[in-house]
Amino acid sequence: MSRVVIGLGSNIDEPLIQLAGALKHLGAHPSVSPTKLSRVYLSAPVGPRDQPDFYNAVVVADTTLTPEALLQWLLDVELEMGRQRHRHWGERCIDLDLLLFDDLEMQTASLIVPHPRAHQRRFVLDPLIELLGEDHILPGQGALRALQAKCADQTISVLCEFPR
Repeated sequence: MSRVVIGLGSNIDEPLIQLAGALKHLGAHPSVSPTKLSRVYLSAPVGPRDQPDFYNAVVVADTTLTPEALLQWLLDVELEMGRQRHRHWGERCIDLDLLLFDDLEMQTASLIVPHPRAHQRRFVLDPLIELLGEDHILPGQGALRALQAKCADQTISVLCEFPR
């Protein structure tokens, strides 16, 4: 059994409902068992600024899937939930990112673990700290609190508890 961390994000089509729907998908897979949920955080978009702020959360789960199989399933869930890719880092009804897979560091043509920009984004780091603690080491990057300090200029706020 592996422990994984999945980032959830949405900024259109009722984001809180989208996040709750994504959690239902995660809990419905026979090989994925969510164990911890962060609160929902609100942050400015990365990339095009002419879009709504993002609602972000993190889910810790246990799985027996391989990293590649989990990534493909997350992409399938995004499609099933209606995600359309109109522009890079643009608005989306749901975004599911494989952030961590145990303490694995890997890079293939389709997958990089840990997520290649996790260490640069408060909307990832703050919920990770909430669930894993500020001393948790992001493989290849360092302690979460030190990474968070490097992103201190990014505005983020806790919006609410995770919707169920």
